[in-house]
Amino acid sequence: MKRLAILVALVVIAGLAGIVRSHSRVHASFSELHDVVSDSSNGARDEIRKSYELTPGARVELTDINGAIKIETSDTKTADVYIERTGSSPEALNRRKLIVESDANGLRIHGQKGDVGFFSWLFGSNPTEQVTLKLPRQISLLAKGVNGSLTAGEVDGSVEVHGINGRIQIAGTAGTADFKGVNGNILVGLKRLSSDGVSISGVNGNIELQLSEGLNADLDAHGLNGRVTSDLPDVMIDKSKHGSYSAHIGNGGSAITAHGINGNIRLTRAILATADAAEEGK
Repeated sequence: MKRLAILVALVVIAGLAGIVRSHSRVHASFSELHDVVSDSSNGARDEIRKSYELTPGARVELTDINGAIKIETSDTKTADVYIERTGSSPEALNRRKLIVESDANGLRIHGQKGDVGFFSWLFGSNPTEQVTLKLPRQISLLAKGVNGSLTAGEVDGSVEVHGINGRIQIAGTAGTADFKGVNGNILVGLKRLSSDGVSISGVNGNIELQLSEGLNADLDAHGLNGRVTSDLPDVMIDKSKHGSYSAHIGNGGSAITAHGINGNIRLTRAILATADAAEEGK
């Protein structure tokens, strides 16, 4: 019995020693991780510069971007891409990748997770991505999943903007426009509308629609936590009930629908502007 008790005691002592060693290794790992993450006082950066030829009507897609996007448009066939990524360390830059793909019919820029270890993924910080584009005016534009502001010049095509955490400013659209899930103010110039019109939903911010001279449309806004106002003398706003407004613009026509808006909607006259001029109006 005495030998058995001694044997049990030795097993317990060995087990405790193993726990202590394991506990020490865990603390060493966390200490090493802290050293790596903290050793980044100067930060890190990289950049991407590319140019592509696009056909008229090409589709430009910007998805999963962690930073601001600025787009200048003009009568050109060339797309110039400049991306600057900054992070607290080279390891922070490695947490995400920004992929640029293109052919004659489209340009695609999208973010994705990088190849990093578990602790870097768990405790590290993501880099910030500043995307600057010079694009043809004759494109269709999709921006989705952007953690930053979006500023763009005139676009002679459809515009889709979904899931944006930042301010949106587009100098002009000439087709279908769809804004959904925006946490920020929206300013957009409406030059012409297609038969599908404009749809705005799930916006936490104020909206300004700059209407071109002679634009014909019908506005229908409901579920609005705010007001609809107009600076245009020939546009009358009707309020049917709390949170519901309508307006007949010009001779009426394509629908401008808005619902689930936490902010005001204002109708103004469009001013022909570039992205730079729009930037000054912030």
